[in-house]
Amino acid sequence: MFKEFNATKKKIFRIMDDQGLIISDKHMPDINDQELVDAYHNMVFARTADHMTVSYQRQGRIYTYPPNYGQEAIHGATARVMRPDDWLVPAFREMGAWLAKGATLKDIFLYFMGYEVGNTWPAANHFLPISVPIASQLPHAAGIGYAIKYKKLDEVVFAFVGDGGTSEGDFHEALNFAAVWKVPVVFIVQNNQFAISVPFRMQTASDGIAIKSVAYGMPGIQVDGNDFFAMLKTLQEASVHCRSGNGPVLIEAITYRKGAHTTSDDPTKYRTKEEEESWEKKDPLKRLKNYLDSKGLLDETEDRRLEEQYRLEIDRIFMEAENQPASPLEDVFKYMYADMPDDLKKQQVEHENFLQWKESNS
Repeated sequence: MFKEFNATKKKIFRIMDDQGLIISDKHMPDINDQELVDAYHNMVFARTADHMTVSYQRQGRIYTYPPNYGQEAIHGATARVMRPDDWLVPAFREMGAWLAKGATLKDIFLYFMGYEVGNTWPAANHFLPISVPIASQLPHAAGIGYAIKYKKLDEVVFAFVGDGGTSEGDFHEALNFAAVWKVPVVFIVQNNQFAISVPFRMQTASDGIAIKSVAYGMPGIQVDGNDFFAMLKTLQEASVHCRSGNGPVLIEAITYRKGAHTTSDDPTKYRTKEEEESWEKKDPLKRLKNYLDSKGLLDETEDRRLEEQYRLEIDRIFMEAENQPASPLEDVFKYMYADMPDDLKKQQVEHENFLQWKESNS
């Protein structure tokens, strides 16, 4: 597949069209009907949680949040391919993949409420913390890949970054080392057309991101990131490639961030209504739903009932997170180093003294 859709051929890999009709049956991924319906429902859950989280933020009940709206097929496909011992190295916009790896929705809420414990993911195996600094997680992904190869483990690293992150040096350094070392890392670039307000055309003069794989000596492929089947097939093939000792893969998932960059952003300042309406026709959930409907795999009444259940469950989990006890003051200071250095100990004492002063003068 990587030869047929080599990045130099300027072919975007698609399996279904914008209406959900299959246009490349020979490339259909290995997934049965029940797994497909489950994947769809998981994507609906992630989108519902995403919308509700934005609402909570607008109510002043949670801090700044980066919506996932419109990118669910990428995360849903990754969720189907990742094994328990595989590594997930996230950026900050992959909720569906986080949940699949073992993070709970409460963990996610606590993280965006500012709790240190929200970044620990106690039930998730091989899951790095959310990385807000752009692309800084990618050299770590290459390093984990090196450790996997050194220890001869049957594991793969799935590392995410946005199109803006490809303008950072960390992106290029990570790809270079991963290719030289031939380590099992799948680099997934979510090309959602904007790095905050900067359009993709201002990120690179290259013909896309996948083409950069050629210079680094690894397979690269440009995929319709709103096509669940195409993403799933690509990730399945990439996983096999990596597990076979063939080195890393670069996937450019062409998608669209339908929401704001974060809840602090106003996308109407830099993109048009016409553009948004054009991408609405490519919505990943609508396309997959159309396919499932055509196969008689969806029950509309059951779907509506499930969505209502999702909303009730998400609201319950959020209220549980809201009732989380306040973090101990020492949590602010103690997680940077294994042993807290003297300057941080001094800062903690100074802050404790300030809080005592503040309390006595209130």
